[in-house]
This record gives sequence, structure tokens and C-alpha cells, in this order.
Amino acid sequence: MRLGTSLYHARRKKGLSQEAVAEKLGVSRQTISKWETDETLPDIRQAKKLSVLYGLTLDELISFDLDTRALQEMIDTTSDAVTKNVDWTRVWGKKYPILTTYQTEVAVDVYAAALDGLLGQLQRDYGYDRLNALLVLKDILSKVWKDGAPAPSQEAP
Repeated sequence: MRLGTSLYHARRKKGLSQEAVAEKLGVSRQTISKWETDETLPDIRQAKKLSVLYGLTLDELISFDLDTRALQEMIDTTSDAVTKNVDWTRVWGKKYPILTTYQTEVAVDVYAAALDGLLGQLQRDYGYDRLNALLVLKDILSKVWKDGAPAPSQEAP
């Protein structure tokens, strides 16, 4: 995410207008607009004032991601009992419809057996329990995706 977008989302999350931020920092509303559209950048002193105003560290302000922060807050406040009752396929299927339809198209049992073998191998080779082996496998799949897959906005042939 670009800095301007981060500044915009941080300001909106605090419920502040550009005018209110400008007044608190002693700059014009146009200056705030230019920062939020990446036309110009705040100097380090102004960036520090913004971080205090928005209740973020400078590092958080620079890499502020509204979705990530909201998800992290949900994860932190959701109990294991509630998590176990969530139909994750249905929830994620709203964002990624393939998750609700692939079962009728893909030989799930074939892939499940192969993945179960990989989970077992991780458990044997590294002494991981089943959950930790699954988390390691998830990260390996993510690395394979990032290293070799087309960008999400590109269509695969």
C-alpha cells in the first residue's frame, strides 16, 4: 500500500476530516490532500505528528493496512470455541467463490491423500504435531504461490 493510501485510511479510521487534521497540524487542507494522493510527502516532523494524531507508530503509519489490522483484532478477540464453529469455506467462499464449487470438479480424495502424506512426512521428519505440520505446509504453499504463480490480477492461460 502506498503512503498516501495509508494516511487516508488512518485518517478515516479516526473519523477525522482533512480540514480537522490540517488544523491540528497547522497546515492547509490541500497539503493533507496532496499527502493522501502521493503528490507530496510529509516531512519527518509532520509524519510523527500524524502518527500521534492517528494513534499509530511511525512504522504502523508507513505500512498501515486497514484490512490486516481489522483481521488481527478479530483473531485476537475470537475464542477457539467460536472459531471451531465457523464454516470457513462458506465465509471465504463469499470472497473466493471457487471455494464453494471446486468439490464437484476436483478429485478431492486424490489431493487429500497426497497432502496427508506430506503432513505425515513433516510430522515424522520434524516432530511437529498435526496442526503445526499443517501450518508449515500452508506457508510452503504460500511460498510456491508467491514465487511462481502469476499475479492475482493476471489471468492464467
